[in-house]
Amino acid sequence: MTGGPPIRVLVVEDDPVAADAHVMYVGRVPGFVAVGKAATGAEARRVLERAPVDLLLLDLHLPDVHGLQLARSLRTAGHHADVVAVTSARDLTVVREGVSLGVVQYVLKPFTFATLRDRLVRYAEFRAAVGEASGQAEVDRALAALRAPGPAALPKGLSAPTLERVTLALRGADEGLTASGVAEAVGISRITARRYLEHLVDAGRAGRRPQYGTVGRPELQYRWAPGP
Repeated sequence: MTGGPPIRVLVVEDDPVAADAHVMYVGRVPGFVAVGKAATGAEARRVLERAPVDLLLLDLHLPDVHGLQLARSLRTAGHHADVVAVTSARDLTVVREGVSLGVVQYVLKPFTFATLRDRLVRYAEFRAAVGEASGQAEVDRALAALRAPGPAALPKGLSAPTLERVTLALRGADEGLTASGVAEAVGISRITARRYLEHLVDAGRAGRRPQYGTVGRPELQYRWAPGP
């Protein structure tokens, strides 16, 4: 995206680690700026009352309200920010309901920076389409900007369901986990666990460091710590 003011994004997410990561991700995409973050629907409403927002990066499962209920109440109150919904739910009924409430994209957790960047860039292309279309083809091209390509393939031998279980185990461990710890928590082999953990490190979703204090060669400890 080039030229014009940046697209102002409000991150609405109750998980503080995820919220900080999403704010960081938004800031890394040219043409976008995170204007704040909110942990609840009530907090999001307060931010919207005092600051202009173009786009909500909205977790659908907030502690005080469902994300779609929040989107509906914001439309009723006259707020017209578009919505990129962030959720681990895969209910297509929810997806259909969101279309009428300004949800322009869905991002399934867990996701990498590259995934969110793709959605934001496509939204910027859609938003930049102005003026009168010359015909059906131009209308189709404008709408197609919002449609993401097929999901990026994982490295050979890795599966999305297992990656999600590994991610959840790592995020739930405040002190981090070794490959052995993840293997035990998820029910996979240590070698397989390490492959998933290294994939998260390569994607910027985890960090690693040697774990000292044990006899023999130190084992690597992994922590949920999205890279800069």
